[in-house]
Amino acid sequence: MASPFQGEDGLSLSGRGSRFTCGETQCCSPVLLVASAALRSPRREWRSQATSNNVTHPLTIPASGAAMLPTMARKDITMTQDEVHEFLAANTVLQVATVGRDGWPHVAPMWYVMDGDRVVFRSFTKSQKIVNLKRNPKLTVLVETGDDYSQLRGVMIKAEAKLIDDPDYVLSIYGGLAAKYPMINDTPMELEGEALKNALGRFATKNTAVVVEPLKTISWDHTKLGGGY
Repeated sequence: MASPFQGEDGLSLSGRGSRFTCGETQCCSPVLLVASAALRSPRREWRSQATSNNVTHPLTIPASGAAMLPTMARKDITMTQDEVHEFLAANTVLQVATVGRDGWPHVAPMWYVMDGDRVVFRSFTKSQKIVNLKRNPKLTVLVETGDDYSQLRGVMIKAEAKLIDDPDYVLSIYGGLAAKYPMINDTPMELEGEALKNALGRFATKNTAVVVEPLKTISWDHTKLGGGY
């Protein structure tokens, strides 16, 4: 169906598909014609009405000629605070981005655990990510899932790192990791006390724990779109 455009100065546009006619002139976009009319008009502002699917939207062209196209509201796809915590607790791979000496991001996937509402991971103290964080504590971490657009979910946290090299705390993080990931055998294992110390204690003094202290959390859950866009 042709889409009519009617301006206040009497100019009317109509066309099918992407071709529109104005008198004997054809162009590829009604916006170009509307902008052209706005620039020719002595009025400070030129308005038109675009009718589509029985809904009328105002199209405003300021004196500059830039089109003020109508915007479409989108469903809120952010997660609640509880949903963010559940999502982080349920997943396994944390993308960690730190800032290298040369200013370029250094990105690495890490295993992690939740300590209360904080994301925590560990790495060898001499690793590049820990060296970077000692120089610049800013980091961004990301956990995301989904292959299809309708299933994409993720949490990105802009944060500062709290570095903890206390062996007892680092060992407790190792215990949480062992219970979540197959660090010792082919399956996760609950280790405590002497069993934990015997299995992983030798690594505790060589590692640093990183507590992710959030400055800004960004989340998205495309399942809330209900199959839309």
